[in-house]
Amino acid sequence: MPPYEQTLPGRFLRGLALSPDGDAIRCRDRGVTYQQAHQHALTWAGNLLAACTSPPRSIGVLAGKGVTAYIGILAAQYCGVPAVPLQPDFPLSRTRHMLAAGGVSALVADEPGFRLLPGLPEADGLPVLRPAGPTGGGPAVPVRSGAALSEPRAAAPQDTAYILFTSGSTGRPKGIRISHTNLHHYFGELETRYQFGPDDVFSQVFDPAFDCSIFDLFAAWGAGGTLVTVPSRAFTALSSFVTAEGITVWYSTPAVISVAARRGGAGPGSMPTVRLSTFAGDALKATDAAAWQEATPDSILDNLYGPAETTITCTSYRWSADSSPHECVNGIVPIGRLHGGHDYLLLDTDGRENGTEGELCVSGPQVTPGYLDARDEQGRFFTRGSRRWCRTGDRMRIAANGDLLFLGRTDNQVQVQGWRTELAEVDHHLRACDGVADAVTVATEIDGVLQLVCFYTGRPTTPADFSRQLLKGLPQQMIPRHYQHLTEMPLSINRKVDRPALRERARDQFRAGTRRP
Repeated sequence: MPPYEQTLPGRFLRGLALSPDGDAIRCRDRGVTYQQAHQHALTWAGNLLAACTSPPRSIGVLAGKGVTAYIGILAAQYCGVPAVPLQPDFPLSRTRHMLAAGGVSALVADEPGFRLLPGLPEADGLPVLRPAGPTGGGPAVPVRSGAALSEPRAAAPQDTAYILFTSGSTGRPKGIRISHTNLHHYFGELETRYQFGPDDVFSQVFDPAFDCSIFDLFAAWGAGGTLVTVPSRAFTALSSFVTAEGITVWYSTPAVISVAARRGGAGPGSMPTVRLSTFAGDALKATDAAAWQEATPDSILDNLYGPAETTITCTSYRWSADSSPHECVNGIVPIGRLHGGHDYLLLDTDGRENGTEGELCVSGPQVTPGYLDARDEQGRFFTRGSRRWCRTGDRMRIAANGDLLFLGRTDNQVQVQGWRTELAEVDHHLRACDGVADAVTVATEIDGVLQLVCFYTGRPTTPADFSRQLLKGLPQQMIPRHYQHLTEMPLSINRKVDRPALRERARDQFRAGTRRP
């Protein structure tokens, strides 16, 4: 295979050849064909490159789920540089950090993103392309057809395709580099397993800054299929939306299942068009898998797993209504087997290999080159023998049949609403709130959903006031839902904050749906 075909632009060009007049994107009843998306991306890329005074390091895409974000990401790829997705609803302080850390040289912005520019001094002087309205906010990038590229700029397979940011324990998000080579192996695994084609219609539930969004976007485009954005309102009648759009490939966090069930939008047999259902970003419960399988009787259902550092997902497990319930541990569906070409180690708390249970470490072609800041790599990546390994922070057990069984986290990181969250980062921002002396955040299941509970000392503060202050530095997904004021933190025998005691207190407080003060 020629090197160019191993890159993301090569994937889109394959889809263009398969379905030039088919919809590459369908968003809010607006369709954009492959030919139109290709020409838009060439035009935007040419204008962005012309507006940069030196070769760009990366292109930021400050846009929510929609046509501007998707074509902006493709335009960045056509520039031959990494795309840096930036969510308009993130706190400005977080976006400022991402702009600087990601080395963003120019921006594509939708209307909400464009309105944020006055509060982003890091964007001062950056060329800004604003497709939906008048230019402005930085050196204006007019969208002139005469500046369009004749073809995408070449990128090498080992080049960085995406820069994504995940939660960090230091109070600042960590930038992850994902290469075209990482993604080429990832999509090769998916295509072999699922046989995507031009008739497939893919859901897009995830926001562009979430690593899982890459699955939908480039799996669809590599097959000549159609990407359909799923708006929030769709969850009030999900089955009607899925059926009307003809969605064949569904991908989301498991939390969507219970949301759809509560709103009456996913009854038995209600989504007959779906042929493949995949879930990632959080632990999948057996009860949820069974309920979704009933709603999509003609689909296969796979549980996918993997931290962003292993390129979106690196394992898969096929659900079986007959055998899977007996293979679950604590009601959690197994994560299955690693993608081809990968190996794993299980390490105990002393860092020694354990043949049956321990922290999962992964080595192979999907392990990313690492973080933008080498300081973040300590404790996450290591070399053993001739191989580079990534510590996932997740405890696993090996089943008798060789499948990996998920047991929980080993560190202070959890996944809330599919968002991988360092509790230390939440604590960092809580301690900066007015009147707070100390704060410790724990995660516990409340009403069947993992939620964050904050214990704090200092001046009593209302949840609304906490939210107001925390939203200046944290995304909405990382804001605790519950707060408990303490006169002092419980301490363990070695005089450290007793986090297990706080977790037990949180579980006891919300056990069986009760709310005890």
